[in-house]
Formats: sequence, structure tokens, C-alpha cells
Amino acid sequence: MSSESSFDIVSKMDMQELTNAVHQTERELENRFDFKGSKSSLKLEKDALIIASEDEYKLNAVIDILQTKMVKRGITLKNLDYGKIEPASAGVRQRLGLKQGVDQENAKKINILIRDSKLKVKSQIQGDQIRVTGKSRDDLQQIIQLLRNANLPLDLQFNNLK
Repeated sequence: MSSESSFDIVSKMDMQELTNAVHQTERELENRFDFKGSKSSLKLEKDALIIASEDEYKLNAVIDILQTKMVKRGITLKNLDYGKIEPASAGVRQRLGLKQGVDQENAKKINILIRDSKLKVKSQIQGDQIRVTGKSRDDLQQIIQLLRNANLPLDLQFNNLK
């Protein structure tokens, strides 16, 4: 057994579950009475979700339906980045950015939180994830608990605890 234990801090969105939530939202839009004959649509791109509708009221209703479907499928809403509502050819549209990975600004905040905890662990940024290493697994568990309780603007997952 190695003397050092480690884990990775990542922030990933389950794209298959998001696709399922989008499809469920589209089906509900087809069946709802208040959307009969309206031109509301959702388009999933690689790093964004574009929602278009006739007016802001219906756009907000579509977003509400989508959020409900996402929560039911276990997808956190923290990883959505709401763009501003823009006029479109047949109404309005809004771009919802999908946050994947830990950005540099949040990685620095996480490193500061870990350093200020006074536990004997080291953390280093590796691209869009953070590797935390330490001799004691208990210290690593305390770091995980600390980060879960911290009010960070993104959803964190903890992988590869070795």
C-alpha cells in the first residue's frame, strides 16, 4: 500500500441525463395545452443549450419545465450559466451555458479553502480538475466534507480516491 493517498476534484455534467431531460421537456411541450401552436424549442449543443420561444413568459415556462426535469434526473442546476434573453426572428431566445470542469478562478478558491483548513494535504491544479494528496485518508475525507459544505458556484464530484 502506498504511503500517499489522493483524489481528484472534478465538475462534470452527465450529458446523457441532460439529453434525456431535454427530450422529456420537448415531449411535455408538445402535450401541454398552453403550448399548443406555439413555436418553443430547445437545442442542445456541445457546450450550451439554446431555448427559443415566442415571448419571455413562454421562454421562462420552458426553462422552468427543463429545470424540473433536470432535478428529477439528478442534474444540479449549479452547472447552468444563464445568458441574457435576446430577440430572435420569431420571438426571443436564451443561451444556457453548460459548465464542465473546474475553471481557474474556482480552482484558486478551492486551493485557498484547502490551504486554510490547516490539514496536512497538498492540492494542485491539473487542467480542469484538482488533485489532492495527503498521508492520511481521514484528512482527505475531511477535505471532501469541507468542500461539500462550502457554498461554491459549481457542483463538485470527487473521483479516484486511492
